[in-house]
Amino acid sequence: MTPQRQLVLEAVDALEHATPDDILIEVRKTASGVNISTVYRTLELLEELGLVSHAHLGHGAPTYHLADRHHHIHLVCRDCTNVIEADVSVAAEFTAKLRKEFGFETDMKHFAIFGRCKDCSLKGSTTES
Repeated sequence: MTPQRQLVLEAVDALEHATPDDILIEVRKTASGVNISTVYRTLELLEELGLVSHAHLGHGAPTYHLADRHHHIHLVCRDCTNVIEADVSVAAEFTAKLRKEFGFETDMKHFAIFGRCKDCSLKGSTTES
């Protein structure tokens, strides 16, 4: 693996749910000559090799994380943008129903649910009272 590719992989590992722009900033701390197109090409290659995976956590760029981490669902808070990782087992009943009723096999590693986290929900209920 080239040094630039290794730096991109290390940035994905360090940052977890990082956009290509976030990864570029991290990589440039070590290699200032790297550009955004290099990051995108490297992420595409690393995904083809099964080393990284991406998820869409909103309307912006996809975020990347290491593929060997356990599969999880992303719970995205619309208020604070915090991302909570929930084990895919919490959706077992849901995925079983989709399989039974529609013959649909879900790809839960790309699944994100949007709502409000516990802290923001508590803040909302105290300000609304």
